[in-house]
Amino acid sequence: MCGIVGIAGFMPVNQSIYDALTVLQHRGQDAAGIITIDANNGFRLRKANGLVKDVFEARHMQRLQGNMGIGHVRYPTAGSSSASEAQPFYVNSPFGITLAHNGNLTNAHELRSKLFEGARRHVNTTSDSEILLNIFASELDRFQHYPLEAENIFAAIAAMNRQIRGAYACVAMIIGHGLVAFRDPHGIRPLVIGKRTLPDGRNEYMVASESVALDTLGFEFLRDVAPGEAVYITAKGQLFTRQCAENPSCHPCLFEYVYFARPDSFIDKISVYSARVRMGEKLGNKIAREWEDLDIDVVIPIPETSNDIALEIARILNKPYRQGFVKNRYVGRTFIMPGQQARRQSVRRKLNANRAEFRDKNVLLVDDSIVRGTTSEQIVEMARDAGAKRVYLASAAPEIRFPNVYGIDMPSVNELIAHGREVSEITQLIGADALIFQDLNDLIDAVREDNPDIEQFECSVFDGIYVTKDVDQGYLEHLEALRNDDAKALRGQQEVENLEMHNEG
Repeated sequence: MCGIVGIAGFMPVNQSIYDALTVLQHRGQDAAGIITIDANNGFRLRKANGLVKDVFEARHMQRLQGNMGIGHVRYPTAGSSSASEAQPFYVNSPFGITLAHNGNLTNAHELRSKLFEGARRHVNTTSDSEILLNIFASELDRFQHYPLEAENIFAAIAAMNRQIRGAYACVAMIIGHGLVAFRDPHGIRPLVIGKRTLPDGRNEYMVASESVALDTLGFEFLRDVAPGEAVYITAKGQLFTRQCAENPSCHPCLFEYVYFARPDSFIDKISVYSARVRMGEKLGNKIAREWEDLDIDVVIPIPETSNDIALEIARILNKPYRQGFVKNRYVGRTFIMPGQQARRQSVRRKLNANRAEFRDKNVLLVDDSIVRGTTSEQIVEMARDAGAKRVYLASAAPEIRFPNVYGIDMPSVNELIAHGREVSEITQLIGADALIFQDLNDLIDAVREDNPDIEQFECSVFDGIYVTKDVDQGYLEHLEALRNDDAKALRGQQEVENLEMHNEG
């Protein structure tokens, strides 16, 4: 999962993009990048591994001049976590194009070969985002006049949609033209657009992964970018939009509402906060109905995504709600840390149990989801070490049994604790006295309530149904070989060795 932002305005955008990326930091903590277009029609780029606050120093910000720019925070799924794969990417021809991408292409291997053999374009990294950029550039190159019209840009995006498969929300800039944004025909990854009117009446526009980024910068939320839709904003502030997919359909990722998005965001007309409260209501009713024999003394969330969920469960069960874990806010989100060892080491640095809330109590811990199970196992152990008599665990999401291929790092079935296991086995593995999962239909109903027009969510991690209909066992095996923790560790070691050889040379 990644976060993207783009601003087309009439004042310097460097600080605004920086601020937006800090608001979207929860979507990716591996790398960050900003690129602007200066007054001489040149790209100004800064990107590196690390958090936004660490990547951009004052000297970098001063160089990022211009009234139009895009930004990206990365959490690696496809490719590696090398600094060379930080976004945005850019190509010099035609015109000069730069792009940032959230999602994952499911036919990246086929597209890479097609680019090299057919369009004579070389992709230098393992990132599917660079593939996407080069396809966009190749399609724009078919038009031999300057400047391009909005119709040409939309035609290029329509041609892309016919070639690429998977999940993609993208923001791009074309030198001499303006800012472009587009969303995949299934609407899997989120993208919103906002407007800010200056005192002189001119309009500045902003696109971002989540509406909270618009709120922070004082942009009026206009709407979600529709599945398959493209947006083009010229340097003069003209806004053009066009549906560029033949059969668009709205299948937003259900896991966005469970875990990734901030609670103060709206995605596809759904309040993330309200959806999480309803998740707690559904789960609380299930516990009251099916687990009435549990002697629960207190309800404790595993911070922070589950806080609102746990509060609603406590209300329904008529049990005390307590903050039993104190979070170190200077440690990143463990689920999106690359590598199993990094995740394991960070859990106890991230959370500490408040013994007063656990001692001699039967506690119901509430989490948003259980993915690999390593975090849950350690947290249950922490609760016991703090004096809990019995430890029950409730998950606001159903069992995650299948890999994700659309931009979330759940690729290897062998790393998913629920894959091929019954709930009783999972309970034993994490050391809980009871384990309660949300029902999938209840989760869907909780999220859909704000927008009944959504007929189907992207739920593949729960039900194994892939909405792009192009994912088979061979692809899953290929993806697992690329993305499991052992493969990532090997690539990381190779990158270190390559760097050492370069330095010695």
